Amino acid sequence: MKKNKSAFITGITGQDGSYLAELLLKKKYIVHGLIRRTSVLSIDRIQEIINKYENIGKLKIHYIDVTDTSSITNLILKYKPTEFYNLAAMSHVGISFYTGEATLNINALACYRILESILKNHRSCKFYQASSSEMFGSSPPPQSEKTDFNPQSPYGISKVAAFHTAKYFRQAHGLFAANGILFNHESPRRGLNFVTRKITHSLARILSGYEKKIHLGDISTRRDWGHSKDYVRGIWMILQHKKAEDWVLSTGKNYSIEDFVKKVFKILNLDWKKFVTTNNKIYLRPSEVRNLRGDSSKARKLLKWKPEYNLDDLCADMLISDLKLYGMTLDDAKKIAKKL
Repeated sequence: MKKNKSAFITGITGQDGSYLAELLLKKKYIVHGLIRRTSVLSIDRIQEIINKYENIGKLKIHYIDVTDTSSITNLILKYKPTEFYNLAAMSHVGISFYTGEATLNINALACYRILESILKNHRSCKFYQASSSEMFGSSPPPQSEKTDFNPQSPYGISKVAAFHTAKYFRQAHGLFAANGILFNHESPRRGLNFVTRKITHSLARILSGYEKKIHLGDISTRRDWGHSKDYVRGIWMILQHKKAEDWVLSTGKNYSIEDFVKKVFKILNLDWKKFVTTNNKIYLRPSEVRNLRGDSSKARKLLKWKPEYNLDDLCADMLISDLKLYGMTLDDAKKIAKKL
């Protein structure tokens, strides 16, 4: 009888980690979620799969810190995972300007520690490193695997370091260590401190009477936005490829934050300008990435990956989910919107 594959996921409580866990469990993997124990622990995104799979041994949760080498090593030695997905990160670009050292420690050094442990204890394990389009920084679009990195934030710097760490262990030691350079991807599970979720969630609050305005900063910056579900499918495909490489995943289209706002408000036939205030001086960062648009030709050709969601689908999915949090259906929201 063929043994089920097993996978470690750091960052399983995050947006991508939770969707990836669901995908792997459907594919009959044994999934090990590595969670950093904190004073405020949120497992909301994975509570459903914990209830469904933990008691039957398909999902195991381990409370460890990814910066603790001995704990990582002990788990690798005990369970011998087939695949290791390193998704844990200090993931907010803006916050990284104030937490630079912690960002580098978690995003860059943890990657090195994990790979060194795999090298010494379980060389056959396939490793995925979550890289980011923020690594490209000011390099002009379209950005591909051949584009130079020019990061504009501590977050971007930390991701470049982790990218080259994975590449080093692949080239110098022969490990299966792949990088996925994922462009912006959102979902109803996105954190409230990200601008896309702030927009959909705040609109739901306006319709519920809790807020009157959405306050945004510069809405002219452009991003290549996709849906997290599409991207975690690509993440899994990257580790199924015959050899470890570096891959860009993107939609190939970019939009401004203003475009995103317009699309969300259009769903309810609302004039966004009545409810959104902008001020380029608030949320100001020391440096800003102005324009990202990915070229994922390689992944589309070799992995046969392509996104299934477009931006309109994404906006609708996020808004409907946030409306549900406040007890509304889309039809309810449309009726309320007519009175505003």
